[in-house]
Amino acid sequence: MNRKIAVIGAGPGGLTAAMLLAHRGYSVKVFEKDDRVGGRSAAITGQGFSFDTGPTFLMMTFILREMFQATGRELEDYCRVIPLDPMYRLNFGDVSFEPSRDNDVTRERIAETFPGEEAGFDRFLKRESVRYKYMYPCLQKPYGSVYSMAAPQLLRALPHLSAGRSLYNVLGSYFKDENLRISFTFQAKYLGMSPWNCPGLYAMIPYIEHHFGIEHVEGGLSRISEAMAEVIAEEGGEIMLSSPVARVITDARRVATGVQMEDGTKEEFDAVVVNADFGYAATNLFEPGLVRKWNANRLQKANYSCSTYMLYLGLDKTYDEPHHQIILANDYKRNINEIMGEEVLSEDVSVYVRNATLTDPTLAPDGQTALYVLVPVPNTRAPIEWTPDLVSSFRARVMERIAERTSMKDLEDHIVFERTINPGDWRDTYRIMHGATFNLGHNIMQMLYFRPHNRFDEVGSCYVVGGGTHPGSGLPTIYESARISSNLIEGELPL
Repeated sequence: MNRKIAVIGAGPGGLTAAMLLAHRGYSVKVFEKDDRVGGRSAAITGQGFSFDTGPTFLMMTFILREMFQATGRELEDYCRVIPLDPMYRLNFGDVSFEPSRDNDVTRERIAETFPGEEAGFDRFLKRESVRYKYMYPCLQKPYGSVYSMAAPQLLRALPHLSAGRSLYNVLGSYFKDENLRISFTFQAKYLGMSPWNCPGLYAMIPYIEHHFGIEHVEGGLSRISEAMAEVIAEEGGEIMLSSPVARVITDARRVATGVQMEDGTKEEFDAVVVNADFGYAATNLFEPGLVRKWNANRLQKANYSCSTYMLYLGLDKTYDEPHHQIILANDYKRNINEIMGEEVLSEDVSVYVRNATLTDPTLAPDGQTALYVLVPVPNTRAPIEWTPDLVSSFRARVMERIAERTSMKDLEDHIVFERTINPGDWRDTYRIMHGATFNLGHNIMQMLYFRPHNRFDEVGSCYVVGGGTHPGSGLPTIYESARISSNLIEGELPL
């Protein structure tokens, strides 16, 4: 029996689901509102420069490999994966720390920079390996029923949740030095959260970095999405670009039966996979009142991640700066509290800079640089109007911080291409609720069963993938969301 599946959105989750389902024999059609695949992982290009729109850290590459292997392919046949060492530089102003993918080298660097803390690193690796062993398999299962919270696998993991403890508190069990703790907790930014509020179980994220390392894909991480699109085409699937969907069509039984495009045309399908931002999808892609559990009122009250201010700079020179560099605010805790308090735009900012061109010359013309800059800022629930004047003044603040802390003193003099994205753009152009770049927050009451489910509760034959559903944001977990939803479809709509 031929089963037709519609996928709304060609982000990493939608493409992974389409790739898996097409290989399994489903007739798959992907609808993407933009003119290129990738969503927040698409490429931004101009004047010979190429930038990733969003994610730039590639971790747990083995999961991505599994997705390609599930279609009978190898990732390396489509993408050149480049290990990074050092993984990144943490720039505190008076001191810098560069963890290596080699734990022995990292231990030596801790001894040099934070004398006496080496034993804490060994304890960290040993203890967090146990947490990872018990916790990560729990993130690979769906939690569509409250009874799923009593699954033996999850019950065995409960002692490793560090319930009631924050990520920062957990790292205090290993390290005394404030900067070293921050070096192992800044990863909360991947979830758009504060280390002082992020659940302690996420200590497995820095462990994952130090155990598996961080990698880059030649051409940028956007190349992964392009490779997935190639696989979908090879499997007979279709990707419709510049094809925005207006709503999911449902019948009297609240079962998804197709999609209606913004131009009014309709098409019938046996199931629909939604890869749009969850908040946007729940409030815009269904008939009013159809989505009740995650209705507009609940979504307004939900916990959200921060947003980001982005600069994509094409430069006519190169700089000897790291591939990944995090320049931390002078008062990092205050900076984080201002961001997550959704009230204040910090004067003292933290800035992430990716100088990937030295690793990957394909990103810019010869002798030039594609510089990616990300600054965590409050989402659009904050009373901050991103007017042209504010954007200009904030840009100056960010550029001053980069010049102050790096060798790029003359950065302004060498910009030949520039593009920005601010929280209002994330909200309005990219259709992300509150411009919360990392989706719904990852507090305990928005995880597992309490996070939007991989199958819509009120809409039959409708499934969700992406950072807004279980298991959460970040590329590895987004790939997992697609695998979970694809398995649900295969179980409920067998060929």
